[in-house]
Amino acid sequence: MSGANELENASRRDFLRKTVMTGGGLILGLYLDRSGRSAETVAKPSSVSDAGEFIPNAFIRIAPNGTVTLISKQPEIGQGIKTSLPMVIAEELEVNWQDVVIIQGDLDPVYGSQSAGGSRSTPTNYDEFHRLGATARTMLIQAAAETWQVSADDLIARDSAVHHPASGRHLSYGQLATNAATLKVPLAESIRLKDPKTYKLLGTRIGGVDNPGIVTGKPLFGIDVQLPGLLYAVYVKSPAFGGKVVSANLDKVKSLPGVRDVFIIEGGNNLKGLLSGVAVVADSTWAAFSARKQLEVIWDEGSVATQSWAGFTATARDRSKQPGTDILRNDGEVELALKQSAKTVEAAYSYPFISHASIEPQNCTAWYKDGAIEIWAPTQNPEAGQKIVSETLGIPKDKITLHITRSGGGFGRRLIPDYIIEAAAIALRVVGPVKLTWSREDDLRHDQFRAGGFHFLRAGIDEKGKLIAWHNHFVTFANQVVVDGAPKLELGSGANLSGDEFPGRWIENCRLEQTPLECGIPMGPWRAPRSNVFAWVFHSFIDELAHAAGRDPLEFRLEILGDKGFLPGTGEQGIPYDVNRMKHVLQHVAEQAEWGKKEFPRGKGQGIAFHFSHRGYIAQVAEVTVSKQGKLKVDRVTVSTDIGAQIVNLSGAENQVQGSVVDGLGALMFQELNIENGRIVQSNFDTYPMIRIEGAPTKIGVHFLKTDNPVTGLGEPALPPLAPAVCNAIFAAIGIRVRQLPLIKTDLRWS
Repeated sequence: MSGANELENASRRDFLRKTVMTGGGLILGLYLDRSGRSAETVAKPSSVSDAGEFIPNAFIRIAPNGTVTLISKQPEIGQGIKTSLPMVIAEELEVNWQDVVIIQGDLDPVYGSQSAGGSRSTPTNYDEFHRLGATARTMLIQAAAETWQVSADDLIARDSAVHHPASGRHLSYGQLATNAATLKVPLAESIRLKDPKTYKLLGTRIGGVDNPGIVTGKPLFGIDVQLPGLLYAVYVKSPAFGGKVVSANLDKVKSLPGVRDVFIIEGGNNLKGLLSGVAVVADSTWAAFSARKQLEVIWDEGSVATQSWAGFTATARDRSKQPGTDILRNDGEVELALKQSAKTVEAAYSYPFISHASIEPQNCTAWYKDGAIEIWAPTQNPEAGQKIVSETLGIPKDKITLHITRSGGGFGRRLIPDYIIEAAAIALRVVGPVKLTWSREDDLRHDQFRAGGFHFLRAGIDEKGKLIAWHNHFVTFANQVVVDGAPKLELGSGANLSGDEFPGRWIENCRLEQTPLECGIPMGPWRAPRSNVFAWVFHSFIDELAHAAGRDPLEFRLEILGDKGFLPGTGEQGIPYDVNRMKHVLQHVAEQAEWGKKEFPRGKGQGIAFHFSHRGYIAQVAEVTVSKQGKLKVDRVTVSTDIGAQIVNLSGAENQVQGSVVDGLGALMFQELNIENGRIVQSNFDTYPMIRIEGAPTKIGVHFLKTDNPVTGLGEPALPPLAPAVCNAIFAAIGIRVRQLPLIKTDLRWS
């Protein structure tokens, strides 16, 4: 495929293919499969490339001048993975970080799985990346041993060089590159990893490798892609979800200045795929956006046009009075326990659909030529992008080249490849490359939304103030889909409750049931799917129960957790749970926040919450001030986290926790999408406000508890406890309970 890309990752795929096919460089077959296990180790004939580089595996190459180039295979969406994963290789390789250059890898099977979601990038790759670096280090040491005719056991690697302490000699990695490339790959069992006590890079603060480029405006993002002869496109879809084009004033719009073409794309019924719409292709984004304003489309909006949030709310209330469609957990005798309780508490919690609202709207550049297509996309899931293009347009996967650009925020939105297939479909009708750009209005109104939901809760407390019964009827949302030729209701992403969800395995009498509401609203994962709303509902209600029992909220939670130790998962969505890890972070955050040791006047208060999400154990304490006029200020948030034995990049980890707190607070306070006539009412940030600087917490304290557990990710688990901690603090401050999101819908005025 011809065409030059000005982004730095343009030639990486070609480089790898050429060196593998021609035997240029020693390729170590530690390829990562989807489970994170190493595949069979394969040693290929070795030599050096034309540039004289040593290429011990698909992720590392070392130049004669000592520059170490590391490939980052996972998409960078602001979570810092482009910096942190190469740090793991660099640690084991024993290189100076200032010698390292990071390049974003394109989609290529040689790298294994390349999606970024669910905070899986670190746990999936951490151990294997250690082995990659250690294997390359071992080969460099062996090359030095053969050069000096000494035992490899007498040598050490340090600071991008191999040293012989006995003689004081050293050879840089650049000097060793040619000889190292002639060696066979050592057996996996012979590779020794470093003792974590000797780490010099991991656990330190390292700035993001793209930071200089970002602050100086370098073209790193998908929206920055420039190619020779580039055209620009917009794609107009039905304002009501799933509507189809009946007709449009194509001829008039084609005659407008700068417009190259206007055409209808039939599309299908997949809300996550190519929907019916009208494409406008022009000489510039401005010309395309301007022509769009004069586009007149007659739509067949279908049955979804009758759906509304008000209608969903009324239906949910009705359904809550009936038995749930699905029983997820049914332990003990819930109804009997409720009748025998000294106190019972009932509450209904609800939350709306919300948007991802990433700062960079969806965009994608595509170039179709000679039966093949080249794509540049800010994506979290390049494999899904390649798959949908292949299946929808009939282009073989080996004819699809996908370059992964940096994303201006993702939060789960860019896991869904709808914008990629739109760009590809337009490219088939255009000669030359074309860039599709969504407007902010497109981004808000055609998102893959976080699903709304309704929880109808009942609980019972005995005469000692112990929780003995719990019942939750969750009314949620689902789309009608076709599976194996048959229609079925598919729960929206993040809208499926697990029977293992806390406190499901802790209460002797517990009934969890779920009822889906069919809707035509597209739904997708939103940061910390499920947990981002379930934590607010369950830990807010637990706080209600603690106060009803006259118990300290911390003591009440510790009693519920109990001494169960390690709980295995149960059922189809079984999730293991380490009770001791959670109790540890809960007690730690209470100590750090001085829980129960402060006197608060009316209008000020503390709230506590915890949640297990995406393998991370997190607890938070929020301190708030609520003015008599009802204005909320979050004064302090204290966070304790247990994400395993090692923090990879302390700077990035702190940033992720602080960002989660701020992001969670913004969603709690402001974000809401109303649905009328099957369409989103809000259109831009004037009607969909985001948190601003003055709304952020005054202070965020972050604490990492290192434990002897596997390392996990941090992009998501720190967000869920924020909302319940803040709402519980509001109750402690003014006695008002928040049961509906966003927070601005609750009157917090007091006197």
